[in-house]
Amino acid sequence: MIFDHNIATRRRQEMIDITNLVTADLEAENFKDGLCIVFVTHTTAALTINENADPDVPRDMLAKLTQLVPENDSYHHLEGNSDAHILSTLIGCSLNIPVVNGKMILGIWQGLFFVELDGPRQRRFKVKLLAG
Repeated sequence: MIFDHNIATRRRQEMIDITNLVTADLEAENFKDGLCIVFVTHTTAALTINENADPDVPRDMLAKLTQLVPENDSYHHLEGNSDAHILSTLIGCSLNIPVVNGKMILGIWQGLFFVELDGPRQRRFKVKLLAG
């Protein structure tokens, strides 16, 4: 089964904790052991695993990413969001998380984040559970 999630972003760049949404998918399927694949279906958004206990971590990450890949540079793409495309490629569009005894194997401070890079928009991400 594939779970399809819609998410509304509010800012041009933001990181939204989606750990609970994915956990709910595991529980809905009574999924015990295998692999959880999370995939974003956009070229200007990304997924990452990072600390979800301190809101300063996502804020710092976005600030540094903006320094590395500025919004306005000598880009040729006419849509004006080349930075978002570049950042999406650097961060990545999918996550693979092992699941054991119905729980994602994450570190104590880790969470799953949807990374908006060209919002605000209506976005989608998908979750696929593979038994193993």
